[in-house]
Amino acid sequence: MSRLVLVANRVPNPNDRGATAGGLAVALRDAVSRRDAMWFGWSGSTAEATATTPQIETRGRLTYATLDLGKEDYRRYYQGFANGSLWPTLHYRLGLSHFDRADYAGYRKVNNAFAVALAPLLRRDDLVWVHDFHLFPLGAELRRLGARQRLGFFLHVPFPPPGLFFAMPRGAELVADLAAYDVIGVQTEEDAGNLRAALANIGQKAAAARVAAFPIGIEADSFARAAAKSASGIETARFRQSLVGRTLVLGVDRLDYTKGLPQRFAGFAQLLNQFEQHRQRVTYLQVAPVSRGDVAQYRSLRRELDEWAGRINGQYADPDWMPLRYMTRAVARPTLAGFMRLARVGLVTPLRDGMNLVAKEYVAAQDPADPGVLVLSRFAGAVAQLPGALLVNPLDPDEIAEALDTALEMGREERLARWRSMEAGVREQGAQAWCQDFMAALEGGGPTAIAA
Repeated sequence: MSRLVLVANRVPNPNDRGATAGGLAVALRDAVSRRDAMWFGWSGSTAEATATTPQIETRGRLTYATLDLGKEDYRRYYQGFANGSLWPTLHYRLGLSHFDRADYAGYRKVNNAFAVALAPLLRRDDLVWVHDFHLFPLGAELRRLGARQRLGFFLHVPFPPPGLFFAMPRGAELVADLAAYDVIGVQTEEDAGNLRAALANIGQKAAAARVAAFPIGIEADSFARAAAKSASGIETARFRQSLVGRTLVLGVDRLDYTKGLPQRFAGFAQLLNQFEQHRQRVTYLQVAPVSRGDVAQYRSLRRELDEWAGRINGQYADPDWMPLRYMTRAVARPTLAGFMRLARVGLVTPLRDGMNLVAKEYVAAQDPADPGVLVLSRFAGAVAQLPGALLVNPLDPDEIAEALDTALEMGREERLARWRSMEAGVREQGAQAWCQDFMAALEGGGPTAIAA
């Protein structure tokens, strides 16, 4: 069986297990458990200059190969172009995108450094699976170095319409780089249509035919077990006691401007304003661990959310009730699973998301005898797989408030019917199925003849 080489911006820590493992590592667990595999990418550490030789560590059948990035390369590649230009553009937020030629050069420089370090490690029959927007050019760089292995690419975030993406300087160059891959995966059919159109627009019709949607899933059964166990644990018991019988609305997101958190807080404020019967009866907990705190837009977002939390609690709180609890530190995954099971409403309202696995985790975590209600943005990629959710436009606070009211007032029979319409799909279209579907496509041909 061919070895699988996984390439990502950040390589998981070999010591991370279970609850501490990153989301991508969890999703790919099945793929790396079935064959010899190698993870390749950035170590997470910076140095004076980018390393040319990877650090190698082997654990059983899995090898970790990592590079430290030079401080300037990190700033240009990661902070500058990947997060300052590509991330907002891919999430339809062109107005927040900042393009700098030096950042773009740094982005390409790091992709070249990755390719130069990876190429000597590749075996003739390896299958190479590259992940996400940090590494658009990596396949083309490997081809220029003579790599003939099967190369796959998966974009975890959305891909916008061609007119929007090409408004970003050098956008056409990045799309052209994708032609080096044998399989090009995205989350949804909408993303696939947008990317096919972009490739066709620049004359890459053959590459457009290699684009397909592979919706990513979760390990639903294990998450459900973790939720059931945690629900009877000490942390959840303490949390339940602190609610003193009040209904819980729960949001779990990285602190990121694509998640629609200010709009979500505004929607909760509208609930308390328009539907007074919920005052003193509902508590909203928003868990939003700090993400990319060294980027100006994220610092600004944190200040905005602090102000929103102060306004809501200042206006509506009573001595014995704080309507909004907001925390920016991480909570352990098993503990969150227990909180999800406790929550009557899961509030997931990103402005745009490739998939959004939190929505699927909320469904998996529910008590089958008495499930909660998912309130979901219509712009999350998960919408097609979650027909029982209450859909909202995340830019409309009144619509969020009305959906919250509906969810909080919903009877058990309707909650059960909605949950059952989602639960089987979340379980069957999981992380393992996603891995197997993409790997089947990647293994579907012989040595490639794609030109650089």
